Amino acid sequence: MLSSFSFSKDTVGFIIQGEVDEKSIDELQIKILEKLETFDKIKLYLEDDGIESFTMPAVVQEMMFKIKYGDRFEKVALVTNRKWIKMCGVIENMLTPAQVKNFDVEERLDAIAWIAQTK
Repeated sequence: MLSSFSFSKDTVGFIIQGEVDEKSIDELQIKILEKLETFDKIKLYLEDDGIESFTMPAVVQEMMFKIKYGDRFEKVALVTNRKWIKMCGVIENMLTPAQVKNFDVEERLDAIAWIAQTK
């Protein structure tokens, strides 16, 4: 399940639960592309609220999207307590020139404050 929200004009946020499959990635990418129609660069907030797994097609689809649009991300906040998901942030840091920062769930407000900061 994917819940999306926006707390500033150039930011899109997602709270993600359950299995992340191609349908979830499609929903996420549609919301991101909508923001990219308006802004040259955006900020992305991703919060793990019980991610169970990622399907391999979803991982590939997401990686291809980051390669194609990675230069359009200014910052990415990844909020999770799980090490394996934090490793995804490390990998994402290699695919995009965006600032990618991991936060524990207890640091959610810090993540929101960081993502909201302008240069």
